[in-house]
Amino acid sequence: MKTRSSKTALIQPVILCGGSGTRLWPASRKSMPKQFLPLLGKRSMLQNITQYVSDPSQFKSALFVTNEDFEFLIKRQLVEAGLRAGNFVLEPEGRNTAPAIVLAALSALRADSQACLLVLPSDHVIGSPAAFHDMVQVGARAARDGALVTFGMKALSAETGYGYIQRDAPLGFGENCYSVGRFIEKPELSKAEQLVDDGDYYWNSGMFLFSANRYLEEVQKFEPEMFDTCKKAFEKGSKSNGTLRPDRKAFKRSKSISIDYAVMEKTRNAVVVAADIGWSDVGSWPSFSDQQSPDEDGNVVQGDVLLEDCSDTCVYSNNRLITAIGLDGHVIIDTPDALLVAPKERAQDVKEIVASLQLESRKEADSHKKVHRPWGTYEGLDVGESHQVKHIVVYPGEKLSLQYHHHRSEHWVVVAGTAEVTVGETVQQLSANQSVYIPAEAVHRLYNPGTEPVHLIEVQVGNYLGEDDIVRLEDVYGRIDNNSSSMTRIEPAKRGISQDAG
Repeated sequence: MKTRSSKTALIQPVILCGGSGTRLWPASRKSMPKQFLPLLGKRSMLQNITQYVSDPSQFKSALFVTNEDFEFLIKRQLVEAGLRAGNFVLEPEGRNTAPAIVLAALSALRADSQACLLVLPSDHVIGSPAAFHDMVQVGARAARDGALVTFGMKALSAETGYGYIQRDAPLGFGENCYSVGRFIEKPELSKAEQLVDDGDYYWNSGMFLFSANRYLEEVQKFEPEMFDTCKKAFEKGSKSNGTLRPDRKAFKRSKSISIDYAVMEKTRNAVVVAADIGWSDVGSWPSFSDQQSPDEDGNVVQGDVLLEDCSDTCVYSNNRLITAIGLDGHVIIDTPDALLVAPKERAQDVKEIVASLQLESRKEADSHKKVHRPWGTYEGLDVGESHQVKHIVVYPGEKLSLQYHHHRSEHWVVVAGTAEVTVGETVQQLSANQSVYIPAEAVHRLYNPGTEPVHLIEVQVGNYLGEDDIVRLEDVYGRIDNNSSSMTRIEPAKRGISQDAG
């Protein structure tokens, strides 16, 4: 049997799906960060980056490194975009990029002892897919020769939010391929201006390409304790159906460190491929604005917006009519439960707002009004002392857990679709404009057997509405704590729309 040459081997994309995206708050939040949002078109950034590495003649199915909360969301977005299913590494806790890529490398080597990894953040924009593919092919030649490749983006302006890479001597792997002179962390503005004027410095894109074996060799050399901890987490973790769940205790002991600090700034085998692919990390609202075509006054608007005598202003709304008069150089970002207004030069300070909200335990810091679950979504509509109202959407073929509540009753009114509802021993089909009453202590479940989403209004009534009053008896998504009989306990919710359902 002929063995496939490593020179023609398929590249293994590794897509990193962590991060909270707080610099794009309030649109991007911890529970739904920017990579999952259709901010710059109909598709999310995750869907776009996965599309760019979907050619089966060049790439294997993507390996997504994420957490358990996002697994179902990624799978759904792949289906919606008509993309190939991928494999998963589900981190129990984020420990930065170097440990995450160790787990990805170990996972890839199970299937291919010569695996070559293309590591990509899921939340970046690439304006020229063709230039991206050319860049990757140059990097692949260097990686298969033992190099650890990073990709430097043409520095179009003096940015203080990016690291920089200095190119050194040209190498023979292809056009714009160089040895690395040095890495520079995020500089002050005056230093950034000098680097751009020099012409030998490129923005550090956070994209990498290397042999899985070479990466692990370098990690063992420079961060041996981190490597050993990740290897134990890998070996003791569970592996099934293309999904790795590392051992929680072992992985949480890993050092939290980026690949740049752990390996790239120390290795003698670093190579930079310089490119201009229309790249942006969309790390702020001004950079979001820069990705779009402004009107004749320099304004960028998305949604139902009316501006009068405004210039260089960015307005984003997916909720309601937004109007503004006489603004210059501002951002207005509106969501159903939070509004941000700031001068563009202060837009980076949104992280301070998020930090303040977190200190006050405000749910708006991390969660949207619409909450995504494996089976669908729900959105709080109203809340009072002894009631709350939700709009629930259950996707085709999905079902809520079999559950009951001690302290509240529920009324379900179907407004669209067909629902199969179980209450006690009774199973019935409900269509639009039909309802069911679920008394406290009654075991119940909802299943969508149809091909269209089920929409229903849920009215909860009771003297306590916290989500630790959900007792799950059976759940197809594995959300039952096996260490506590049949109950899943959640911390009691503060007064307000509760942050779980189903």
